[in-house]
Amino acid sequence: MKTSIVWGASLKSNRYSHQAVLRLIGKGVPTHAFGLREGEIGGVVVKNDPSYFRMIPNIDTLTLYLSSQHQETYLPLWLELKPKRILFNPGTENPAIYPVLREAGIEVEEACTLVLLSTNQY
Repeated sequence: MKTSIVWGASLKSNRYSHQAVLRLIGKGVPTHAFGLREGEIGGVVVKNDPSYFRMIPNIDTLTLYLSSQHQETYLPLWLELKPKRILFNPGTENPAIYPVLREAGIEVEEACTLVLLSTNQY
């Protein structure tokens, strides 16, 4: 099964990132989460140390719930992690970094994780 990371996961149950973690694990997708606050979502530990994710092999999807102005900080790490694709959920679009990601061989997709999951296109 392909591993996913929800980047920008919130512990607040009304947030889309929180719902994405729950839906991913509900579909049996091995899921990790990065957020500003450590905690747990449905058994998934939310880490707030980005370097932790260097230990995860073969990352298929990095799904973003982080506004574009905060993405530059993490771009070098994302390039190092080299996921197969990065999903830019609504409100996270950042065309300025798409060429850098594509040049590194990372697929860029502007899509809603929740919609992809509900239509079995994830």
